[in-house]
Amino acid sequence: MATERDTQNLYDRIAALQAELSKRLESQILTNPQLADVLNRQIDDMLEAVIDADGAVPPPKDLGISQLIGLGPEAGAQLGDTRVPFGIEPYDETVTSERILAVGDLYYIYQHERIGIFRVVQKLQELFRAGAVRLSSGPGAFALYRFDRREVLRYTKSERLAAYKRSFGYGPGPVPTGSTSNDYFHHNFTHFVNQVALYWRDKRISDVMRERAYDPSFGSVAVVRRSALDLRNNMKFTSYGHLNVLRVEVMQLLDEAFRILNSDDVKRLFGADTAWDVVEDVLTQHFNERLVTSPRQRMGVTGRQMFQWLAQSHVLQSSRTEFETLLLDIAEPAEEWLTSAQSIGVAKRVPTNRVLPFDYARNNDDGLAAAERAPLNYSTAPRRPAPSARARSAGLNGNPQKRIRRAVSAGSREDEF
Repeated sequence: MATERDTQNLYDRIAALQAELSKRLESQILTNPQLADVLNRQIDDMLEAVIDADGAVPPPKDLGISQLIGLGPEAGAQLGDTRVPFGIEPYDETVTSERILAVGDLYYIYQHERIGIFRVVQKLQELFRAGAVRLSSGPGAFALYRFDRREVLRYTKSERLAAYKRSFGYGPGPVPTGSTSNDYFHHNFTHFVNQVALYWRDKRISDVMRERAYDPSFGSVAVVRRSALDLRNNMKFTSYGHLNVLRVEVMQLLDEAFRILNSDDVKRLFGADTAWDVVEDVLTQHFNERLVTSPRQRMGVTGRQMFQWLAQSHVLQSSRTEFETLLLDIAEPAEEWLTSAQSIGVAKRVPTNRVLPFDYARNNDDGLAAAERAPLNYSTAPRRPAPSARARSAGLNGNPQKRIRRAVSAGSREDEF
């Protein structure tokens, strides 16, 4: 049990030790800058060991209040005789990796839903029921039948979309009662990816310009760590509830859907070589969509890799060398995600602004986040041609009541999936 005097002496001795070591090893630190990190790490480990040992000692029953106010036989004669705790458990030290991994899988599922995997299977079901395609008794046809029969046992489309809204703020639909949309996720995630990519770009520049460079100005570990902790803390509050079970079930659903698309009779139906060719053929022929298959799929893969990295305690490493070694695992995924997101207009590179504004409402990325909140088009009805300018003018300006009805109906369509 440390007293106020013991605590003061401990920190004074630590400071004196740091000053003495830096003075004696000044010449060696100039030639080998990594030595400073090693020394600081050893001193921090010593201090942490003392703090852990003090925390293991049971406190007095009154938690030291009698020493402080001068009551009882253990009353302190001076302020230095009173008990002073070193602190409480740090906020960022605890993380439940299972929930962060679940969010990573759900993000992977969202990107494939955004591509249109489930819409393609739904369209194949409609064509199969109508007898409009040459499918009868092959493996794909039988799998489509089973996929249809199991629908009542699975989470519905609206439940999946509500989970995306609650976890990422993506999609225009409502969230479950008692929950809120996580509108801050996209800002935190893109900021983290930008900082990881920027850190390694700075690191590469330093390696090219100076041999064995070790200048902290070429990359800030603290900025990357802070952005990672902000993102991880954001996900902690949106990963409760049935999210873990939902992602397991939908991952199985995604695998089953892809097996249907990869069956020989379905691929032969479209003259395709792979299941992805089937997806793109259905999306272009029946939905008339601009394909974003490749960037969305890579965003799902690389995004899940970064969430898996955040689920571990790598971000809490205090040594620069260890942190860089662990961060290297997501250096290329971060660059690839950022490039893919740029290509479809849902993220941008931030070369200079290294700090994310706390007031998210005024952030310049609102338009990019809104791109992910666009509706997921599940409609298979043919699109009507746009009316001419004269027809629009006659229909809206000539009849005020018709203009009001048109505005109300247009507003309702914005909320449809």
